[in-house]
Amino acid sequence: MFSHVTVGTNDMAASRRFYDALFTAIGGRAGVFDDEGKLVYIKDGRMFMVIPPIDGEAACHANGGTIGFALADPQAVHAWQEAGVAHGGTAVEDPAGVRHKAGRQLYLAYLRDPDGNKLCAVHVMG
Repeated sequence: MFSHVTVGTNDMAASRRFYDALFTAIGGRAGVFDDEGKLVYIKDGRMFMVIPPIDGEAACHANGGTIGFALADPQAVHAWQEAGVAHGGTAVEDPAGVRHKAGRQLYLAYLRDPDGNKLCAVHVMG
């Protein structure tokens, strides 16, 4: 299990609108900036951060990388995806719905954030 996840951004204002919408759609709070200028979200004891890259280079997304958010039910998955699309994200992959992976039934939705990072909302059904 992870302790935190960090993604880079080239547009902090767009990222804040997008991630504030995602986190509030799933019962979290809007992000806050720490003393170093990192945008921090905390939910269920886990931390998600958005930062301009420390090395000063442009932020870019990982090809093949995906960050997964565990959600309580299919309705939360839909609310998460709808909030993301309404705030600058793009729905990707197949439409939200049931997938069978590794012997489990999952309810999934995928987004790309404004910087191209790939995100997944997942509810484990069984």
